Amino acid sequence: MADDQRSGCPINLTLEVVGDKWSLLIIRDMMFGNRRHFRELLTKSEEGISSNILADRLKTLLDAGIITREDDPSHKQKGIYSLTEQGIELLPVLAQMAAWGYQYLPVSEELGIRARLLREGGPKMWAEFMDELRETHLGQVRRRKGPTVGERLQAYESVVNRT
Repeated sequence: MADDQRSGCPINLTLEVVGDKWSLLIIRDMMFGNRRHFRELLTKSEEGISSNILADRLKTLLDAGIITREDDPSHKQKGIYSLTEQGIELLPVLAQMAAWGYQYLPVSEELGIRARLLREGGPKMWAEFMDELRETHLGQVRRRKGPTVGERLQAYESVVNRT
């Protein structure tokens, strides 16, 4: 066991990587908001992360293998962040956290819709969405049948835009 880890417990080890609020919110924004550039992650999150915290958490997520960074071909000084398979497989964790929060906490209507849809869709929807994320972030090609989960989750956007 590494000296900087509190224990070999799988829950502890997971929390040491993604246990602060910012890391999970960055992953959330990459998954559900398709935010893949530093500037998007910095400016388009309601929670208002500071640039130094964002840079630190991106480095932690990169070092842990949860995301990757590639140079953006459209701009030499920009990078594109992508979820790895490890990052994509955090979707059920986030979906369960969202469902718990939706049930027990005073969530707003516009921000609770996605949690409700994910809860109602369950593991089948999560698996479909993870396949979509694999296509977006890992370049895996998949067969499409009907609207994507991402499109179905756009109900969130329509309510936000309505308010």
